[in-house]
Amino acid sequence: MDIPANGFYVHYKHDSTRGPHDHMYEVVGVARNTEDKTFLVLYRPLYENDWFAPALYQARPLEMFMGTIQKDGQVMNRFRKIFDPVLIADLEDARNKLYG
Repeated sequence: MDIPANGFYVHYKHDSTRGPHDHMYEVVGVARNTEDKTFLVLYRPLYENDWFAPALYQARPLEMFMGTIQKDGQVMNRFRKIFDPVLIADLEDARNKLYG
Protein backbone atom coordinates (compact mmCIF):
# COMPACT_ATOMS: atom_id res chain seq x y z
CA MET A 1 0.00 0.00 0.00
CA ASP A 2 1.37 3.40 -1.02
CA ILE A 3 1.13 6.06 1.69
CA PRO A 4 1.85 9.71 0.81
CA ALA A 5 4.71 11.26 2.74
CA ASN A 6 3.87 14.34 4.77
CA GLY A 7 4.63 17.46 2.79
CA PHE A 8 3.27 19.70 0.07
CA TYR A 9 1.18 18.56 -2.89
CA VAL A 10 -0.53 20.15 -5.86
CA HIS A 11 -3.93 18.96 -7.08
CA TYR A 12 -4.50 18.49 -10.80
CA LYS A 13 -7.06 21.36 -10.74
CA HIS A 14 -4.32 23.89 -9.86
CA ASP A 15 -4.81 27.15 -11.77
CA SER A 16 -2.24 29.86 -11.05
CA THR A 17 -4.61 32.52 -12.45
CA ARG A 18 -6.71 31.97 -9.29
CA GLY A 19 -3.70 32.61 -7.02
CA PRO A 20 -0.21 31.20 -6.58
CA HIS A 21 -1.31 28.54 -4.08
CA ASP A 22 -4.59 27.54 -5.71
CA HIS A 23 -5.24 23.83 -5.10
CA MET A 24 -1.97 23.37 -3.19
CA TYR A 25 -2.11 21.43 0.05
CA GLU A 26 -0.08 20.21 2.99
CA VAL A 27 -0.49 16.53 3.81
CA VAL A 28 -0.27 16.12 7.58
CA GLY A 29 -0.86 12.40 7.91
CA VAL A 30 -2.95 9.34 7.26
CA ALA A 31 -5.84 8.27 9.49
CA ARG A 32 -7.90 5.11 9.70
CA ASN A 33 -11.67 5.08 9.90
CA THR A 34 -12.55 3.07 12.98
CA GLU A 35 -15.86 1.87 11.54
CA ASP A 36 -14.94 0.55 8.11
CA LYS A 37 -11.14 0.41 8.57
CA THR A 38 -10.47 2.44 5.41
CA PHE A 39 -7.52 4.82 5.28
CA LEU A 40 -7.90 8.57 4.80
CA VAL A 41 -5.31 11.19 3.91
CA LEU A 42 -5.51 14.29 6.10
CA TYR A 43 -4.52 17.53 4.46
CA ARG A 44 -5.19 21.26 4.53
CA PRO A 45 -5.36 23.92 1.84
CA LEU A 46 -2.62 26.51 1.47
CA TYR A 47 -4.97 29.11 0.03
CA GLU A 48 -7.93 31.00 1.47
CA ASN A 49 -10.73 28.47 1.70
CA ASP A 50 -13.78 28.93 3.89
CA TRP A 51 -16.04 26.13 2.66
CA PHE A 52 -14.74 23.52 5.11
CA ALA A 53 -14.64 25.71 8.26
CA PRO A 54 -14.62 25.06 11.18
CA ALA A 55 -12.75 21.82 10.37
CA LEU A 56 -8.97 22.07 10.57
CA TYR A 57 -8.29 19.39 7.97
CA GLN A 58 -9.81 17.83 4.92
CA ALA A 59 -9.84 14.05 4.43
CA ARG A 60 -9.88 12.00 1.27
CA PRO A 61 -9.85 8.23 0.86
CA LEU A 62 -6.27 7.04 0.42
CA GLU A 63 -6.97 5.24 -2.85
CA MET A 64 -8.55 8.38 -4.31
CA PHE A 65 -5.70 10.61 -3.11
CA MET A 66 -3.08 8.32 -4.62
CA GLY A 67 -5.13 7.65 -7.76
CA THR A 68 -4.99 8.97 -11.28
CA ILE A 69 -7.49 10.94 -13.33
CA GLN A 70 -7.92 11.60 -17.01
CA LYS A 71 -7.84 15.24 -18.14
CA ASP A 72 -7.64 16.49 -21.70
CA GLY A 73 -6.91 12.96 -22.90
CA GLN A 74 -3.96 12.52 -20.54
CA VAL A 75 -3.71 10.30 -17.48
CA MET A 76 -2.18 12.09 -14.49
CA ASN A 77 -1.90 11.80 -10.74
CA ARG A 78 -4.72 13.46 -8.80
CA PHE A 79 -2.06 14.91 -6.45
CA ARG A 80 1.65 15.42 -7.15
CA LYS A 81 4.26 15.88 -4.42
CA ILE A 82 6.17 19.15 -4.62
CA PHE A 83 9.97 18.89 -4.48
CA ASP A 84 11.06 22.40 -5.59
CA PRO A 85 12.82 23.93 -2.53
CA VAL A 86 11.89 27.50 -3.50
CA LEU A 87 8.21 26.61 -3.82
CA ILE A 88 8.35 24.60 -0.59
CA ALA A 89 9.72 27.65 1.27
CA ASP A 90 6.90 29.75 -0.20
CA LEU A 91 4.30 27.18 0.85
CA GLU A 92 5.76 27.02 4.36
CA ASP A 93 5.28 30.79 4.60
CA ALA A 94 1.70 30.46 3.34
CA ARG A 95 1.01 27.68 5.86
CA ASN A 96 2.40 29.74 8.73
CA LYS A 97 0.26 32.75 7.77
CA LEU A 98 -2.89 30.65 7.49
CA TYR A 99 -2.43 28.34 10.46
CA GLY A 100 0.14 29.98 12.74
